[in-house]
Amino acid sequence: MNLWIELLLVSLALTNLALTSLCRLETCIRVAAAQGILLGLVTVALHSPAISLHMLVLVLGIIVLKGLVFPWLLFRAMRQARVRREVEPFVSFTWSLLIGTLALPTAMWLSSRLPAAHPSHTPLLIPVALHAILAGLLLIVSRRKAITQVLGYLVMENGIYLFGIALVGEESVLVDLATLLDVFVGVFVMGIAIFHINRTFDHIDTDRLSALKDWPS
Repeated sequence: MNLWIELLLVSLALTNLALTSLCRLETCIRVAAAQGILLGLVTVALHSPAISLHMLVLVLGIIVLKGLVFPWLLFRAMRQARVRREVEPFVSFTWSLLIGTLALPTAMWLSSRLPAAHPSHTPLLIPVALHAILAGLLLIVSRRKAITQVLGYLVMENGIYLFGIALVGEESVLVDLATLLDVFVGVFVMGIAIFHINRTFDHIDTDRLSALKDWPS
């Protein structure tokens, strides 16, 4: 079983790297959806064979929200904003991929400085969780399009979830569902904001929005 967990975690790390190097928003959203499904599978693998009803509900919520609902909302926002790719990011895709790759050994070093994870968990769990957090932060600060920044927020939240599993173990269902609800509300609000920003200003470049200023009447 540990082999399957490690394969799933390696796949998660590869999705982090893919998101740092892709420019087509449609592909980025699909990769983020795949990461959400992988997150649910990792949860099942970590708690099998004695998986509880609580965990089954949590996994179903993760797969439905992160693998289906969130991507659907982002695809809708992308179509309404009439934008197809990330253009001229603050950090180039080549450098983003390099930074994302270097973030993995950095995450491994940081994990060695933290308390040991749950004894039944693989040692890759915390490094991959930290790598997802770092990759999400990289997407948030290095991209111009608001949709890509929302993806970074989702990736970072996935890392926080994995980190919580590693250090805390099984949480109460209310805490889990509250976390998923917070993320859902965040993505929903950001999707609405992206639509209205684009309708008003004909673009969703956050750096151009920051340059707006009040003109004297």
